[in-house]
Amino acid sequence: MDLGLKGRSAVVMAASKGLGKAAARALAAEGCRVAISARHAETLTAAAREIEQQYGVEVVPVAGDVRNPRDIQTLIDSAAREFGGVDILVTNAGGPPVRTFEDSTDEEWREWYDITFLSVVRSVRAALPHLKKSGRGRIINITSSSVKAPIESLVYSNALRLAVVGLAKTLSRELGPHGITVHNVAPGYHLTDGLERIIVNKMQQGLRREQVLESWSRSIPVGRIGRPEDLGALIAWLAGDQASYLNGTTIPVDGGLYPGVM
Repeated sequence: MDLGLKGRSAVVMAASKGLGKAAARALAAEGCRVAISARHAETLTAAAREIEQQYGVEVVPVAGDVRNPRDIQTLIDSAAREFGGVDILVTNAGGPPVRTFEDSTDEEWREWYDITFLSVVRSVRAALPHLKKSGRGRIINITSSSVKAPIESLVYSNALRLAVVGLAKTLSRELGPHGITVHNVAPGYHLTDGLERIIVNKMQQGLRREQVLESWSRSIPVGRIGRPEDLGALIAWLAGDQASYLNGTTIPVDGGLYPGVM
């Protein structure tokens, strides 16, 4: 299936590894030029070269921190300058730490508000002039299945990612007339560093790693933990022409784990 992405340009945040890298790979596989960001320049550059060599498209690494508004603006400006515009924005950031409410602090609330929510606000603000010029812009936010059902001991994620969903729904209505669609993808258990933090927390409670993974796999209707490319494939499709009439959605990518009907 041709998704209509060849020659288009995308920005993917926090893309040196994990779900962000999977999104960048999926877009590049469809012929999309991609600018990627992350804090660690060496890892980021290695990821860019890997994707570029595999798919033969231009991949521009721009090191930066999603907490820094200047870094976000530099990323968008670099992509627009290199590609002549930005058609697709994929927001992403590292996941908050494992915390219960009683373990949370004001300092961490402020830190993760910046990382989880304000990074999306600032990225959309910086990219919006270019997305409007595109005429078929796409904003896709990588959130978490916690926006559908709270996850034990992830109070920051449970609370702050819902703000991203509310923002995205608002943007879908405001920006739809400009040809821009807005979506959230909500990954469940995927084999990433973020999942590893939860596994370590479970091990500290006395469980073995194999027990944790086996328990999760049994709870997922498809019988396995997700791979990053499972999410990447959906992001590429949402960015493409076939998804042009979808707008304002939040789509779980969790193997059917979420039991709700909406």
